[in-house]
Amino acid sequence: MAVSGAGIKVLVVDDSLGIRLLARKLFRNLGYDVEVVEDGFEALEKLAAAPFDLAVIDWSMPKMSGLELLGRLRESDRFAKLPVLLVTAEEEPDQLLGAIKAGADSYMTKPYDAAKLKEKIDRIFEFRDQRKNRPPVPDF
Repeated sequence: MAVSGAGIKVLVVDDSLGIRLLARKLFRNLGYDVEVVEDGFEALEKLAAAPFDLAVIDWSMPKMSGLELLGRLRESDRFAKLPVLLVTAEEEPDQLLGAIKAGADSYMTKPYDAAKLKEKIDRIFEFRDQRKNRPPVPDF
């Protein structure tokens, strides 16, 4: 089931101006409300100021890495359940494993196109909906 972008607010965190501009265009074309920032510190400020439904975070950034930002989000009561798509220019199995262990909902390599981006986001929200609607496991 495809998820509509309408009403979904996305925060893109990437130190590359070109990627931020591309991401803004792609997300808007897919119908998402998108804001972009260039580092983890700006991301934390934006997240503290307004609610977001998804964060798309670059793995490798100066000042604060994407993994460090993800760790801070997962340690926070307020942002622990925020869906996160971690993106990187490298396609290393160790990075994929590290991203999942750190709490990323999904992982994607750059450059990304609209179809690939939409597919990843749909999967994130479908999986979250399935987990939310699953009956609780009984205590034995």
